[in-house]
Amino acid sequence: MKFDKGSISGPFFMPIATYGAVKNLTSQELAEVGSQIVLSNTYHLNERPGLAVIEKAGGLHKFINWPKPILTDSGGFQVFSLVKNRPPADNEEIRAAIKIKDKGVEFISPFDGQRHFFTPSQVLSIQEKLGVDIAMVLDVCAEYPITYKKAKQAAELTHLWAKLASSWRKKHQPKMAIFGIIQGSVYQDLREQSLKQISSLDFDGLAVGGVSVGESKSEMKQAFSWTGPNLLENKPHYAMGIGYPEDIIEAVKYGFDMFDCVIPTREGRHGRLFVWRKQNLTGQFYQTIDIGRPKFKLDLNKVDKFCDCQLCQNYSRAYLRHLFKIKEGLAFRLASLHNLRFYQKLMVRIRQGIKEGQL
Repeated sequence: MKFDKGSISGPFFMPIATYGAVKNLTSQELAEVGSQIVLSNTYHLNERPGLAVIEKAGGLHKFINWPKPILTDSGGFQVFSLVKNRPPADNEEIRAAIKIKDKGVEFISPFDGQRHFFTPSQVLSIQEKLGVDIAMVLDVCAEYPITYKKAKQAAELTHLWAKLASSWRKKHQPKMAIFGIIQGSVYQDLREQSLKQISSLDFDGLAVGGVSVGESKSEMKQAFSWTGPNLLENKPHYAMGIGYPEDIIEAVKYGFDMFDCVIPTREGRHGRLFVWRKQNLTGQFYQTIDIGRPKFKLDLNKVDKFCDCQLCQNYSRAYLRHLFKIKEGLAFRLASLHNLRFYQKLMVRIRQGIKEGQL
């Protein structure tokens, strides 16, 4: 994939920089571990710091000092999850205020209490002003579990919003790429119908949403099998919110080449690290270790003998455990760096595997 900010080799993994930052890490460090692109969130950036600040800075790339491509999620997932699912005891007014309409979604911000209305066109306009390289359309991310009726309604509204987004694109001709999103939850006919509808519109890429939202591994695999092999070959395919290494490899086999997830950095902040067992992707090629366990107290070995990150080249397991035990911020930083390096090396090996005909 080629953009003004550079080319990206696929399949690739996008670290999550929700507010324009991957927790505890600098943009330079993200590049050092091999990141080609980061993912930020339209909803959150629009709330804080707001468009005025980012536009004054010259766009999101300059604001966060990231010279490579950026993808922004539409913020639809956050509207439905962070607002709709807030506990009643927290703020019943905010919880009840979300209203889904044909033209968009109305909600009250949990940050400032102001009423907002997101439309497919407005969301794309915000992303254009952010100056991003890939923009996602507004969709209805169906919760799990969900009835067939509600999943159908969500997929139909997603299609309607996608058509509105496509019309906005034709009118404004933005420089950024725009991706459509396929919904349908765990129902094959809904997935296949959504695939047909979204594929018929003029988008630069296609994403499968509503996966990794609580369904079983087998149900997630089914969603890949219903959609992946039938996606347009000349466009990139994005499996949203995936995931664990084995999930990424499974999705690649079905034709997906774009991935994002909070797992590497979130797990790292909790002291759980991804470690290579061997340098190929056959069998159980990795393990996760909990660095806080007593057995690592006197372990002066590298966290991962196959890793070339800052942590593994300079510090021991015992030292990292010590940092976590005293709650030193450096622990979160080093563990996050390591896990992101693991994921980027995973993608390198996947790309090699594809070239060699092994995937």
